Amino acid sequence: MENEQDPVTAGSNNLFKIVLIVAVAIYVLGSGYFMYNLSSRLDDLNLQQKAAAESAEAHNKAIMDRLGMTENSLKQSADVLQSKLTRTQREAAARAAELRKQEEETAQQVQQSQQQISSVSSDLGGVKSELTGAKGDIVATKTDLDATKKKLESTIGDLGQQSGLIAHTRDDLEVLKHKGDRNIYEFTLAKNNKRPTPVGTVSLQLKKVDAKRGKFTLNVVSDDRTIEKRDKNVAEPLQFYSGRDHLLYEVVVFTAEKNSISGYLSTPKNAPQPGVMAQ
Repeated sequence: MENEQDPVTAGSNNLFKIVLIVAVAIYVLGSGYFMYNLSSRLDDLNLQQKAAAESAEAHNKAIMDRLGMTENSLKQSADVLQSKLTRTQREAAARAAELRKQEEETAQQVQQSQQQISSVSSDLGGVKSELTGAKGDIVATKTDLDATKKKLESTIGDLGQQSGLIAHTRDDLEVLKHKGDRNIYEFTLAKNNKRPTPVGTVSLQLKKVDAKRGKFTLNVVSDDRTIEKRDKNVAEPLQFYSGRDHLLYEVVVFTAEKNSISGYLSTPKNAPQPGVMAQ
């Protein structure tokens, strides 16, 4: 009777087995459902990942296309910029060369201007020196004129009449001409002339000359008469009266050479002019 089980114990074991079987079945069913659910989720996730990958690929492709277009555009822009840059560089180089040329030309012009200014300064210095010299010459000329005027002293003529200023040289004679006090007629007489030489309204004839002693003999033909001036001296006023108004004429010889003499005839301002000469 020892092998007989207790009905309560036997019932408990059966219940435990049933519970265990039910638990296992629930576990298996739960695991299967879980596995199925997990598999479905994994499939959905794979689909989502695939769709996302395709979308990402399409997006990347679009981006790449855009990048490609942008790259081409950038390349074209870079080419355009490079072309513009190259042209600008060429223009800048040409402009720089032109500026250098202009600078060189300007430097040359400045140098030439400086040389011209230096030359002008030298010329001005020369002109200043010339003006100074001219001023000195003017002063000297004035001094000479003053000296000449002093030499043109009044003397007594061979007729005892007071004479005007006497010219001792041709320069002195020019001074007398410019004074304009009397009519002046220059002459040069040669000794070998056989006929008298007309001078003003009279005629003169050289008869004899002694250059060493400064003496000469001269005939004056006036109013149809001949007046001999014998052994007269150079610079001595030879006086005679001429014309209806009996005006005082003077002959002055300032050079005596071997065969000729030179001098001038001085007549009053109201004396007849040449062309109405007495014979």
